[in-house]
Amino acid sequence: MKHAFRKTGGEPVAARHTVTQTVHGVTLSDDYAWLRAENWQEALREPEKLPEPIKEYLEAENAYFEQAMADTKALQETLIAEMRGRIKEDDSSVPVPDGPYRYGWKYNEGEEHPTFFRMPHAGNDEEVMLNVQAESEKHDYFHLGSAEVSPGHSLLAWSSDTRGSEHFQLRFRPAGSQEDIGEAIMDAGSVAWADEETLFYTRIDENHRPNKVFRHRLNTDPAQDVLVYEEKDPRFYCSVGRTRSGEFIFIHTGMNDQHEIRFISTSDPAAEPVILTPRQEGLEYSADHQGDRFVILTNAGGAEDFRIVETPVDAPGIENWKDVIPHKQGRQLLSIDAYKGWLIWMERENALPRICFMAADGKTDSVDFDEEAYALGVSALPDFDNQVFRFTYSSPTTPSQTYDYNLETAERTLLKEQEIPSGHDPHDYVTRRITAKSHDGAEVPVTVLHHRSTPIDGTAPCLLYGYGSYGMSMPAGFQTNRLSLADRGFVYAVAHIRGGQEKGRAWYEAAKFGRKPNTFHDFIASAKALAEQGFADRDRIIIQGGSAGGLLVGASVNLAPEVFAGVIADVPFVDMLNTILDDSLPLTPGEWSQWGNPIESVEAFNDIRAYSPYDNVEAKDYPPMLVTAGVSDPRVTYWEPAKWVAKLRVMKTDDNILMLRTNMSSGHFGKSGRFAALEDAARSQAFALKVAGLAGTETS
Repeated sequence: MKHAFRKTGGEPVAARHTVTQTVHGVTLSDDYAWLRAENWQEALREPEKLPEPIKEYLEAENAYFEQAMADTKALQETLIAEMRGRIKEDDSSVPVPDGPYRYGWKYNEGEEHPTFFRMPHAGNDEEVMLNVQAESEKHDYFHLGSAEVSPGHSLLAWSSDTRGSEHFQLRFRPAGSQEDIGEAIMDAGSVAWADEETLFYTRIDENHRPNKVFRHRLNTDPAQDVLVYEEKDPRFYCSVGRTRSGEFIFIHTGMNDQHEIRFISTSDPAAEPVILTPRQEGLEYSADHQGDRFVILTNAGGAEDFRIVETPVDAPGIENWKDVIPHKQGRQLLSIDAYKGWLIWMERENALPRICFMAADGKTDSVDFDEEAYALGVSALPDFDNQVFRFTYSSPTTPSQTYDYNLETAERTLLKEQEIPSGHDPHDYVTRRITAKSHDGAEVPVTVLHHRSTPIDGTAPCLLYGYGSYGMSMPAGFQTNRLSLADRGFVYAVAHIRGGQEKGRAWYEAAKFGRKPNTFHDFIASAKALAEQGFADRDRIIIQGGSAGGLLVGASVNLAPEVFAGVIADVPFVDMLNTILDDSLPLTPGEWSQWGNPIESVEAFNDIRAYSPYDNVEAKDYPPMLVTAGVSDPRVTYWEPAKWVAKLRVMKTDDNILMLRTNMSSGHFGKSGRFAALEDAARSQAFALKVAGLAGTETS
């Protein structure tokens, strides 16, 4: 097909300095390895320390992006205004009851960040716990990490990242004060209070891996904190949490497909941690506490789609695990929460979620919904002796609704509906669920959103989104930003491809290791099905994915560039082979359970090499492409997208536009703040509209 979005002249061309390495007898050549700064870890914290040649190249690419997209500036401003118009500026959460207080978040008009507050149960007098907006104004970038109230409600432990590098500082603030006490703790991760004076937290190592758990006493020097646990296996990360019962601190260690839990009684926080059951290859489990038992969500015993078991607190090993909810193939159990007299869990079957619960007498029930596609979120409330849980419901057409559900009476109480200040009528939009048949006959669910006035006759442009890794399922929920495309005649589609778990654990397992190409074939099949079933113009299908979803779009466009009219790759994981071969990078050891270990395994090396987007760029035509990166990104380091773009630019045989936009002051998640983030969304949508020839189109 012919593309209207062409080169504008002045494209940056990266210098080529070939570096070779030999792995399993194969010589790998890399012309752009120099884009990885030797001081990259330092540059994560201080982007201004990026070496000048690399900085100059990235800034030249940014300038080229601005030149190429200059004619969409007005459109971007219009899109930002539309998106902002759908955000309630003076919004607030439904306060959550916790002990003697109700805790909540609220936004003041015009502010990027919220205020964390509480009110007594008996009144509406608000007490500010943390004014995040005020804290953010001291920095160019600000991301709140933890915000954990102590069990006695007298203290707040809170952390922040001011670079986008995910290096968080932990601080302590008395309730009612706007000043912190004691010394900050650097490079902290998750946090769990044992009592009013004792707190457990994780800390990252020099490779940005949370591998240590410390115990801190308030008002003591953090240098004297006690090391409670250190994880020696670089594949495993640590986190800490407090059970809802308040009786235990859990130390979680795990990677993608293997877990282990240790516990410490909050009545004796100086005690040595006790292991719940030792790690085993392929054993996954999470737990909660209820009375004299732990309740555990696990795949033990061949339960591919998981089961719920119980085990005595004083003898918790796997040999004592007994079924509470047995395994059922195709019904995947997703989460579990325990109250004093109830168990609540989420499950998914046939790509749709459901909330279920069990009373103390073993009687079970569920909360069901009617739409063709929808998303649910469930949260048990903090108080352990409770009969009410909270859930959210939305669909691509229905804004989020927050409910309380009474387990005793089955009464469902609507607490809040997401307000769209600029107006929204769900009946103006249509949600559909279609099926695409993949290369091997697998049936792939695809969720479709479009304006009711959009003709479904094969003439509409389409933005197709996907992810397909780590078992992450894509919810069919409401996102206001998508409406700007739908209002301009776009069909917005989400492909629930293998690699996620929309159709159970087998859906995920079918796209691991050497089976990973199933993910890409499913995505290509989804695009073709949208055209064949009349939802999309086959010459105007634009694809988008971020992080591992960037791997998806990168591999898919290598396999079938003719299927796609444009590509949006956000912080894409595309230099995959080099990354998975480097065990000094933050995430690499934990990735081996997904893709294989190419350092040790020839088979894994060959598998990854066969689809790694950077390694499979060819001299052929590619569609217009927009690629993004973040200098402070520790997850997908900036040089992956930069190298990919540099190689594409000299290899591809077309004259379609190829742009790299690097955020020079933030990381994996882009700009901080609820309004600043709209700029990134507007740029992507302006690109899609320009590719589709609709850059000047008004809304429906």
